[in-house]
Amino acid sequence: MDIGSNIRAIRKRKNITIAQICEDTGLSQGFLSQVETNKTSPSIATLENIAEALKVPLAYLLLKKEERMQIVRRDERKMTTSGTEHLKVEHLSSSKNMRMRIVEIPPGASTGKAPHAHEGEEIHLVIRGKIYAEQGEDSAEFGEGDSFSWNACTPHLVKNIGNDLAVILISVYSETEDASDLL
Repeated sequence: MDIGSNIRAIRKRKNITIAQICEDTGLSQGFLSQVETNKTSPSIATLENIAEALKVPLAYLLLKKEERMQIVRRDERKMTTSGTEHLKVEHLSSSKNMRMRIVEIPPGASTGKAPHAHEGEEIHLVIRGKIYAEQGEDSAEFGEGDSFSWNACTPHLVKNIGNDLAVILISVYSETEDASDLL
């Protein structure tokens, strides 16, 4: 874990000197310098004091880089296609176990010829259009603003039953970190 680098980056971003942190915490400049260069590991109590002086939650100091906020700008989104109908998929953002996508389904198109199953859970929000969704013995029609969710291990299918392009926001949770293509 690279706590020292986190502390230094936050301190510099906030234009706080080592001397100011030491004044607020009672730590010596030498000790804080060793903490920032990861040459010593501070106690939890010391980290709490440093976090307070930096005006950040203690937990924020402990986050790994990949656990911090990830930003995907609109023009940087990854675009792929999915299924036999080559549905357009915009990859909005993801974390270790969560992925958020916008899927465009042309009129009459679906997520596949037959219901399919995979690991994980999904939540769908219909942004535009009219769709039909089925999972096992359950089925329903949905319009703009409607949402539904399911455990994806049961075979499921989503189809555009309207005359216009359907757009669905889908969040997928999976235990597997490499589950980027699940829909």
